[in-house]
Amino acid sequence: MKEKIIIFDTTLRDGEQSLKTSLNTKEKVEIALALESMGIDIIEVGFPISSPGDFKSFQTIAKIIKNSKICGLARCKEKDIDIAYEALKISSNFRIHIFLATSPIHIITKLKSTLNKVIERIIFMIKYARKYTDDIEFSCEDAGRTPIDDLCLVVQSAIKAGATTINIPDTVGYTFPNEYSNLIYTLKNKVSNIDKCIISVHTHNDLGMAVGNAITAINAGARQIEGTINGIGERAGNCALEEVIMALYTHKKDINFFTNINYNNIYYTSNIVSEICNIPIAINKAIVGKNAFSHSSGIHQDGIIKNKYTYEILNPKIIGLTKTELNLTSKSGRAAIKYHMQLMGYKDNDYDINKLYNNFIILAEKKGRIFNYDLESLAFNSEFENTTKYYSLQYFTIQSTYNLISTINLKLKCGNLIILESAIGTNHINTICKVINKITNYNFYIIKYKFNTKNYNKKIIHKVNIQISYKKKIFNGIEFSKDIMKASVNAIINIINSIWRFNQVKKNILKINTK
Repeated sequence: MKEKIIIFDTTLRDGEQSLKTSLNTKEKVEIALALESMGIDIIEVGFPISSPGDFKSFQTIAKIIKNSKICGLARCKEKDIDIAYEALKISSNFRIHIFLATSPIHIITKLKSTLNKVIERIIFMIKYARKYTDDIEFSCEDAGRTPIDDLCLVVQSAIKAGATTINIPDTVGYTFPNEYSNLIYTLKNKVSNIDKCIISVHTHNDLGMAVGNAITAINAGARQIEGTINGIGERAGNCALEEVIMALYTHKKDINFFTNINYNNIYYTSNIVSEICNIPIAINKAIVGKNAFSHSSGIHQDGIIKNKYTYEILNPKIIGLTKTELNLTSKSGRAAIKYHMQLMGYKDNDYDINKLYNNFIILAEKKGRIFNYDLESLAFNSEFENTTKYYSLQYFTIQSTYNLISTINLKLKCGNLIILESAIGTNHINTICKVINKITNYNFYIIKYKFNTKNYNKKIIHKVNIQISYKKKIFNGIEFSKDIMKASVNAIINIINSIWRFNQVKKNILKINTK
């Protein structure tokens, strides 16, 4: 019979501690709702006594969340526990989580106490908290550096006092997986009343082993995993819950564990947390990173097209992603090109794959990444080079007034014509688009504008990446410059050249079909 692994999320508490600015109540509610929709068992909302804002967030979330248990953290102090109860009591399903350090370095230098006095305090505070709820979690702070006999004594005392969950944190991310699993295994075998509680683990990623430690702890007897979405947290972060969850999922045939997670909401929740916390997800991040289901190597792309499980251990649809991405770069092969042409509805006999591939390599080495509209142009524009620039910038000026209204004048060469236009607006980028739309009549609009700035050999260089929508198709433009506005204008001009080539392709195909 399979055993359930309880998923305990501390994104709103331990995760928030790593942020430069605290989350407001509205932001916390949005994250809590996403966590609930993902099927998280327990949501640790924060530390109620820490601030009036935290207390208010607790009360608001406690009213809204119905399917996940709400948890509040408290030190081993009566006032902390009282405040935690006041914040949580609106909910019919809550837990109080209390903690105290148990390692010698903490007991001696931080608490100025002894192990016996610490145990007495733990027992008293657990009994005190139980007057509010039977669901009490106790954490042995810095358990990883606590001598095993001391830890066994603390855990046994805490369970006897009424704790229903015992958390064994690797607070500073110091422990190796084999050490951590041995620690949990020893507790399971040496603590006489251990069967009366759930063993929980809370791992940190200081040495990059948070997820590995969590998995080995499960195998040793832990039945609750604590962590955060995307692994955010203090220093190097916490255990990334989505990684543990999907590790258990991928090995479900070989292990006797399950979770209640709604896998389809993992990607959505990950992005909600990233956006609200303003912490970008690394492109190579396991499970939710942009490259997790993206392939550029020609050999890998060929394998994926033939059987997606050749290079993917998970179907991206499981976590809420729509598809695998096969990026078209100079490393791509004919199989990837044919695959993208098929996606656009073309058959193999509609174009010459060898000619297309040769032209594709030339353009890919110049441009970096190739998009579907580039492929179409390479395949069907035989009378001109794909790199032809129908539009080219002659000059542009920006005149700003004290009330932030700007006038943009732009001169554009359009084939053999030179056209000068101007527009007024409060947003430079949107005003540039307005001017160019006046000239081209394309009526596109920006859906994404990103830039980053780097220092190359003591020179500041701006990279601008723009996505626009034109006739329900997405077009991309990238440009570099020391002047961010010049980079932005040229990125948009790169896009309108792609649109022009796209329209030429459609005209050529129409001519072929009408012959």
